[in-house]
Amino acid sequence: MKKRNSAIALCLVTLMAASVSLFGCNPRVQAENLMAGVRANPVHVSVDLNGEETAAVTDFAVRLFQQSLEKEKNTLISPLSILYALGMTANGAKGETLSQMEEVFGLPVTELNQYLYAYRNAVPTGKDEKLCLANSIWFREDFQAVDAFLQTNADWYGAELYRTPFDTAALNDINAWVKDNTDGLIENILDQIPSDSVMYLINALAFDAKWMEKYEEEQVREGVFTKEDGTKRDVELMYSTESKYLADENAVGFIKYYEEKKFALAALLPDEGVSVADYAAALTGEKLQQVLEKARDVQVDAAIPKFESEYSAGMMQVLKAMGITLLFDEINADLSGLGTSTAARFSAGQVLHKTFITVDERGTKAGASTAVGITAASASVGPVEIKTVHLDRPFVYLVIDCEANVPVFFGTAMDIGS
Repeated sequence: MKKRNSAIALCLVTLMAASVSLFGCNPRVQAENLMAGVRANPVHVSVDLNGEETAAVTDFAVRLFQQSLEKEKNTLISPLSILYALGMTANGAKGETLSQMEEVFGLPVTELNQYLYAYRNAVPTGKDEKLCLANSIWFREDFQAVDAFLQTNADWYGAELYRTPFDTAALNDINAWVKDNTDGLIENILDQIPSDSVMYLINALAFDAKWMEKYEEEQVREGVFTKEDGTKRDVELMYSTESKYLADENAVGFIKYYEEKKFALAALLPDEGVSVADYAAALTGEKLQQVLEKARDVQVDAAIPKFESEYSAGMMQVLKAMGITLLFDEINADLSGLGTSTAARFSAGQVLHKTFITVDERGTKAGASTAVGITAASASVGPVEIKTVHLDRPFVYLVIDCEANVPVFFGTAMDIGS
């Protein structure tokens, strides 16, 4: 994988202009945008996007993926989306609450801020490969947000800030913002706004990329996908010859590049007799990085099923299992860095995550959104070698950033169609 170093100084630009020029995202909402015409502070970072921070981010992604798996069900998460939303939240956490979050991140929040800032500003946005990232913070009219908290998230995350009564109009605005910033793939992130909610910290992510080598009509043929319980599904398999072969002691796979080779789909097919759950349980961030970095230049007879996957989950229990517990503790959470209201204490009442992906002859489109809801408590060349990897049974897949070498999406295909 190609190395990418990023030493970025952000010049004084309005956040609204930045969001349009960098990401092409211009949400149409009615709420008051507090950053309209306001300039972010200039920041300077020097981050190696292939360094220790990336290793920590990949390790977080694997642990999050492991905790999110549901037996026999398709899973699809965006570790990056979740990390952006949690990173903004961590800037308002203090004491043991912050320490727990940093331990799970594998990074101090100051380093996480710098990494996510550098990644957001270096992310490829080409014609045939596009990844858009957007962040926003919404808070209730009677909530007095701490200026330093808002400024930190404006500077490092490019967060748009909205003060609004948490009514039906606000619900519609939040969902419209998410829909616009995921290219319409996630139509809504919230079904309602609970009466004790005082703030939402939201990330939206949209990915759209065409295959470097698109499938011709004759490469798409009827096939069979066999689930782990033996159930068979009629599917359309897309056949191709790939050149990057993946393998470890329990799985084989391949990498298929998108048009500009900045992103790729990586697929890992567990060996016969090894379940997806068992394979995932043995993964670590370091192991995943090694598998991807040690991709061999070997010809692969590959087949991918055409599929769509939509996923929605509350991540609270997942994050608790990873070690973030105080954030959700109504009594002991320390989020005093967020702000003040008539309530004495704040905690996270929700971490909502939605994703969508479609993989077909053209390429891949995917979207993700994560919302953290804050609630108030009253109180060398040799012989030609050919490998065959046909994804005709359950497999693990990732959309990876080939330069930063981190997973943007991480999922399982346990069932195709019905």
